[in-house]
Amino acid sequence: MMLDIERVRAQYPALREGYVHFDGAAGTLVAARCADAIEGVVRGAVANRTTAFAAGRRATEIVVRAREAIADLLGAVPSGVVFGSSTTSLTYLVARTLADTWRAGDGVVVSRLDHDANVRPWVQAAARVGATVRWAEFEPSTGALPAAQYADLVNDRTRLVAVTVASNAIGTRPDVAAIARTAHASGALVYVDGVHGTPHAPTDVAALGADFYVTSAYKWSGPHIAACAAAPQLWESLRPDKLMPSPDDIPERFEHGTQSFELLAGVAGAVDHLAALLDGDAGPESGNRRSRLIDALRAAQAYEMDLFTELVAGLAEMPGVTMCPAPPDRCPTVAFRVADEDPADTAAALGDEGICVYAGDYYAYEYFQAMGLRDSGGAVRASVYHYTTRDDVSRLLDAVKKR
Repeated sequence: MMLDIERVRAQYPALREGYVHFDGAAGTLVAARCADAIEGVVRGAVANRTTAFAAGRRATEIVVRAREAIADLLGAVPSGVVFGSSTTSLTYLVARTLADTWRAGDGVVVSRLDHDANVRPWVQAAARVGATVRWAEFEPSTGALPAAQYADLVNDRTRLVAVTVASNAIGTRPDVAAIARTAHASGALVYVDGVHGTPHAPTDVAALGADFYVTSAYKWSGPHIAACAAAPQLWESLRPDKLMPSPDDIPERFEHGTQSFELLAGVAGAVDHLAALLDGDAGPESGNRRSRLIDALRAAQAYEMDLFTELVAGLAEMPGVTMCPAPPDRCPTVAFRVADEDPADTAAALGDEGICVYAGDYYAYEYFQAMGLRDSGGAVRASVYHYTTRDDVSRLLDAVKKR
């Protein structure tokens, strides 16, 4: 089935403002089901979790439904879903906790393709215990991250390999499953940053070989909250710092303080929105939500890549426009520069025409350092999402052509 783009766009109230959004890689618009779910919580009686009265029981149910929603989205187990304020905060939490089990001479492997949130926490944790850091390098001419290099990077002292499922800068999709096989053969854990990949294709954490998989809901039509999925047994083996009276059960052991129940309700609403992209049905009661999510995200991926191909072809025809190299297997995200113009000036000019794009390094610090572009402003980034239209692509191309 194909997306009914007009019906899909009708689910995003913010689109009524009339702006053209190519800024989804930094954060998508919020779907109506998500907003409605949040409003329902803040307007109703929801207390902290307790079994003593109805408002407390509602909070418990909200948390349960949010874990189930993330599990359906990722192919994970609800009892292995940990929530946190952001991907960065969750990754720091896991890095600090895992580093308590490391010793001097142990090692981690990180990649120069990754968002810094999947680099710096590991580098800093390694430094605190005297562990070594090895770097996986991307190919500057293609934007690819060769999986074969991990055979030389991973050894029997490697404790963790951190890798992205998709580059937030140029869209590259590394062969995470192959990288994970190499890591697991030496007994290392694999921490996968799924922030940029989750919105654009179905996710199966088991098929990826991810021991930990982290995602941010605001990148897929949800609120500003993140989740990290792992096997409950793996969480059980770890002992984070926590308050004495706070729960010691899994996954609550890793969730510091009272949860944002309104945002968790929004998570379930956003997942229901994604599951309903094709047929409009919502909620886990509408059938197998996991299979509906897979079908819907496959359709969204096909739709997005069709538009993205048109966008990249249009940019390639423009004299003076230079795109950062990326392989064919990528998310619908492109980084580019217009002649000698500062990328921030390009983004501002496009913004004046109602077209939303970002400029800079978008926290892909190592990538832009390696490419020699960070000190001169990085690049302009345009990302297609499932509410993007062909007319949006034309408007962006026309505006860039004027530069």
